[in-house]
Amino acid sequence: MAELSHFDSKGDAHMVDVSDKPVTSRIAVAEGHVKMTAQTLELITEGRAKKGDVLGVSRLAGIMGAKKTADLIPLCHPLPITKVAVELTADPTLPGIRIQATVKTGGQTGVEMEALTAVSTAALTLYDMVKAVEKSMVIGDIRLLLKDGGKSGLFEAS
Repeated sequence: MAELSHFDSKGDAHMVDVSDKPVTSRIAVAEGHVKMTAQTLELITEGRAKKGDVLGVSRLAGIMGAKKTADLIPLCHPLPITKVAVELTADPTLPGIRIQATVKTGGQTGVEMEALTAVSTAALTLYDMVKAVEKSMVIGDIRLLLKDGGKSGLFEAS
């Protein structure tokens, strides 16, 4: 099992020193979903939500979340993010909205947390925008799908 890098020899939490790592191209893709009733999904897809464009606002929130990850997660490094793409797709079989975020950088550490934060922030924003209609929505299955770059190389979820 790999050693936990966010703890020093005494067991205290610390930010990992990445100064000796090479700058490489890095990418991460994460996904999640918000499950809801078919009626709430229709309200969103037909643009009838009182707060406005639910998918558009949630997409922007996801992008902003990725950019603010180091402010939210204590031991994350602030990174020069070069791309954030957040896709929100209606899925009547769920029923709900599937969310996927892709984040890229050229840096000394990966962007997995930024991709996961983008999905989480988009999901929370979507919930906030339609909670007046349905409080029982479920945010779920947020996970890393892919990461590439750096010493550990390629990871793809099964």
